[in-house]
Amino acid sequence: MKCKTKREMKDPVASFNAKGSPVTVGVCPECGTKLFRMGRTDAHAGMTPPEKQKVEKPREGKLVIVESPAKAKTVGRFLGRGYTVRASVGHVRDLLKSQLSVDVENNFQPKYRVPNEKKEVVKEIKKLAKSAAEIYLATDPDREGESISWHLMEAAEIEPERTKRVVFHEITEPAINEAFAHPREIDMNLVNAQQARRVLDRLVGYSISPILWEKVRSRLSAGRVQSVALRLIVEREREIDAFVPVEYWSIHAEFKPEGLKQSFLAKLVKIDNNDPGLPNEESVKPFLIDMETAAYAITKVKRGERRRRPSAPFTTSTLQQEASRKLGFTAKRTMALAQGLYEGQDVGNGGTTGLITYMRTDSTNVSTLAQNEAREYVTGKYGADYLPPEPPVYKTKSAGAQEAHEAIRPTSVMRDPEKVKPFLEPAMYKLYNLIWQRFVASQMEAAVYDTLQVEVTGKTSAHEYLLRASGSAVKFPGFLVVYEEAKNEDVKTEDEEENVRIPADVAEGQKQELVRLIPEQHFTQPPPRFSEASLVAALEENGIGRPSTYAPTLSTIQARGYVERIDKRLVPTETGTLVNDLMIQYFSDVVDLSFTARMEEDLDKIAEGQAHWAEVMQEFYTPFAADVQKAQADMPVVKSGPEPIGRACPECGRDLVIRYGRYGKFISCSGFPTCRYTEPWLEKIGVSCPKDGGDLVERKTRKGRVFYGCLNYPNCDFTSWKKPLARPCPKCSGLLVIANKREAQCTQCQESFLLEEVVPEIVE
Repeated sequence: MKCKTKREMKDPVASFNAKGSPVTVGVCPECGTKLFRMGRTDAHAGMTPPEKQKVEKPREGKLVIVESPAKAKTVGRFLGRGYTVRASVGHVRDLLKSQLSVDVENNFQPKYRVPNEKKEVVKEIKKLAKSAAEIYLATDPDREGESISWHLMEAAEIEPERTKRVVFHEITEPAINEAFAHPREIDMNLVNAQQARRVLDRLVGYSISPILWEKVRSRLSAGRVQSVALRLIVEREREIDAFVPVEYWSIHAEFKPEGLKQSFLAKLVKIDNNDPGLPNEESVKPFLIDMETAAYAITKVKRGERRRRPSAPFTTSTLQQEASRKLGFTAKRTMALAQGLYEGQDVGNGGTTGLITYMRTDSTNVSTLAQNEAREYVTGKYGADYLPPEPPVYKTKSAGAQEAHEAIRPTSVMRDPEKVKPFLEPAMYKLYNLIWQRFVASQMEAAVYDTLQVEVTGKTSAHEYLLRASGSAVKFPGFLVVYEEAKNEDVKTEDEEENVRIPADVAEGQKQELVRLIPEQHFTQPPPRFSEASLVAALEENGIGRPSTYAPTLSTIQARGYVERIDKRLVPTETGTLVNDLMIQYFSDVVDLSFTARMEEDLDKIAEGQAHWAEVMQEFYTPFAADVQKAQADMPVVKSGPEPIGRACPECGRDLVIRYGRYGKFISCSGFPTCRYTEPWLEKIGVSCPKDGGDLVERKTRKGRVFYGCLNYPNCDFTSWKKPLARPCPKCSGLLVIANKREAQCTQCQESFLLEEVVPEIVE
């Protein structure tokens, strides 16, 4: 056995001399070998040979960790030398997929692991962190980003005392410099709020989904937010199905003022000082006859002025809504493009630059610097008249908005869309242009309208009729020179007074010549189906979810086959309706709007340090666990077998059936697994092929571009890049296709028609 003698030293001394050789301090009194100086002790060669000792190199340099490679590239460019910037590529730890991974008996402690695909990332970060003098966690400025930073620190075993958290809402040099000048510690309240959301969603999903697999079919899922969204869609569909249209009529009159050439239209609003109440054509006819004999004159002229303020700069919700209405983008596509704009693009200035502020926000706040820059731009471009005396302040509509955040805006107003257009792909340019215009307009003066309202009275021996016309004209355009918000397609304006052109020289007492009467039949309309835009608005209005959840929720309910997007509207499938009804019956709390909104409020309280996350989980889980147990026992089995499609398998002759896989519907052989024939499921669009009369279906190219073709391909080769319409051409009965947002075109005679005339139901 080797000698283990050592002597404790009172003061530490260098282990090596100036030449790098170990310091010899004598011989061991026990075995006679040389003693070497090792810190506070003398040890000899019988122990660890000094020449094999590892010398710890001094830590140097600064390590910065962000989420994405694109963000790393942009941030690294601004920080410059002395900084090493690495990307975690999102989360580096997560709950295990193979099990619940939540210990409900031990304060809901989650069981995290580093996925295989992230082990090399964590290994590299751990190595870099060990040798770095300073470590900065620069993940996104929200709860998710705070959580990623904490997981990075835990997974890479980075000491908290060596870690600094930096937060910036835009990836620009001033913002990054400011953030690094004021680092902070990780906010565990934010981490716990995100952890609570993750655990809560795992408890719901991993408890209910297996029941749906057993009772309905595989690959279904339930979720706290997605199930509420599905409920809204299903209930709206049932409102539409139950709706009974009610007939009613209106009467307009065209008048020509005495001494003037221009005529105008006025609407009948009162008969004998009562509402007209015209339920059918029979009730209209007597009044039409009587009104022809009346003498008409203007009894009131009201002139005024109306101011229209610009809309607030975008939040996540309003961006998704406006991008849907103006650009036709899905929420998922909008957020992917916005991510690219935030992380940085090369716009010809020698490197990548963040073009917009952080895109997951529910705040309408704007920094003073950004406001000042916008005011400078507006003054220089349009003049001082277009600038309000004081920068406008917008009230955030979301009750739980994080006011420390900013609205979505360009990082520099001076980087106008036309300057960056050559450097951006078309879709990204369109979104940047939308964000830029909305922000600039939000900082501008209100638009001013001259308003004019005219009342015309007609009298006969039987009745007195009051008709009204209202009109307005832009007096000062204000913010409208830059941007006007898209019309909300779900807001009905039938009961509003029409904006008509009225001659400027009308006056009270002026006689009116009746040119014609225009009776019109109407029917009350059911509420519209949700679009992605209106569903996001409904979720936000009810306090369901947060900015980061809208797009994933919309994607999930469609990917699960619960909802289909038809003509930009969300329609529940049979499976979606069934799952919704089961959820309402057995998990009423989970799909209750007010309950879900209260859960969001509880998560906000955790983030603010006003509630403990495990206590919130316990309060939810106790009744939920009872519901799960009851559903397992009582929910009926409603499974149905694969649905035959009426064709034989080309390989074995058995029936082909519809199955549901990871990516939705597909067709396979009923003899699976003996026969493994499959083919994609093709959605019929309800239009017959002009060549052979077969069903036209939606197809996709290898690159994902949508086109339309005949179901009988390859026997029929008809294809169209433009969506065919069910209504035939009014001129030649040929196939109509959607040519653009306003027009349809016939593929046979090439004649064009306004969409609102041939298919008004799909015009938004």
